[in-house]
Amino acid sequence: MMLAGFSIARLPRIEFGAGKIAALPALAAGYGSSVLLVTGARSLRASRTWSDLEQKLEQAGLRWQSVTVDGEPSPHMVDQAVAQHAGSNIDVVIGIGGGSVLDAAKAIAGLLRVGDSVIDYLEGVGSGKAYSGPAVPFIAVPTTAGTGSEATKNAVLSVAGKEGFKKSFRDDRLVPEYALVDPDLLATCPPALIAGNGMDALTQLLESYVSLRSNPMTDALAWSGLEAARDSLLPWFEGSGDPSPARCGMAYAALLSGITLAQTGLGSVHGLASPLGAFFPVPHGVVCGTLVGAATRVNITAMRAREPDNPALDKYARIAGLLCRTSFNRREQAWDALLELLDEWTQRLQLPPLDHYGITPDDFAHLVAHARGSSMKTNPIVLTDEEISAVLEQRCGNSRVA
Repeated sequence: MMLAGFSIARLPRIEFGAGKIAALPALAAGYGSSVLLVTGARSLRASRTWSDLEQKLEQAGLRWQSVTVDGEPSPHMVDQAVAQHAGSNIDVVIGIGGGSVLDAAKAIAGLLRVGDSVIDYLEGVGSGKAYSGPAVPFIAVPTTAGTGSEATKNAVLSVAGKEGFKKSFRDDRLVPEYALVDPDLLATCPPALIAGNGMDALTQLLESYVSLRSNPMTDALAWSGLEAARDSLLPWFEGSGDPSPARCGMAYAALLSGITLAQTGLGSVHGLASPLGAFFPVPHGVVCGTLVGAATRVNITAMRAREPDNPALDKYARIAGLLCRTSFNRREQAWDALLELLDEWTQRLQLPPLDHYGITPDDFAHLVAHARGSSMKTNPIVLTDEEISAVLEQRCGNSRVA
């Protein structure tokens, strides 16, 4: 077999499985005795998991301090946490929570021993300063199934508002030492969170698979993740059957989505997610879930018109066969079935259109102007401004696809 050359960047060591949270104190103790715990503000700390973890950390001889993250992390929040704990000789940072918590923890771990403002390192915002570390060892423990942040070098930070931004601090030194993925920690996720995060994972897998930087290894991982999401997301959301296998499947899909996006980049959905999440109060997963069908439709239409030999067209057809559990005689049938399925999932998961968050056609030009970040650069085809606007139009107000 002849394959084109490819590279795989650093990955965390992975501990996956129900009950793996029990291994956390011993893993942390391997780095020293002083721990900084970064968590969400409410649900984890009110759970039995938290009280059990406190007890086991103490039994392992660990001293810990904590930081809470409420909402999406900002550069100011990260800088405050770094200033508060930089003199504490932290040996290991543990992030336990959703993607926002893990991103904040990742950035804090990267700066505790450096002392700079995170603004210095944010892509397209700061001074472009090169990060040289050192980072404090970081253990990522996701409690949602969506962003895959436990497997990436990206810490996504944002400033909300019309002139805000959503940008990444990224470096290989920020990759977690361990990704500890315990599907049991997903048991308290409410349906809206399951829907948004699940479609984030699905979108990341789909966009990784058709990315300009995809390779045979990432394709295999993305395929496995898409298969798991196909079998797990709707049963978990709709409460049909035993939730444990569905939680396990989505934890696995989310982990693989983080691994693949870290290697390949993403596409137009995530290109638009950055300004949408910065300028409007739209949860990231909702952006992905509400736009993935529209963005796929625009990509396929653009490639058929301008690049009919683009290999992503065949890949979209293969994804259709996987997700629809059938084979198609012609690519056109496969594309239509894929688009119908993505629209159906958006409806079944009750993902609202963009105008639910106050977005109107008057906002499109501003959004499109800020949508050409790193994610858009690996979309399988370069979209025009009009085509990017068409993605928004399909999910805004009366023009959206039913």
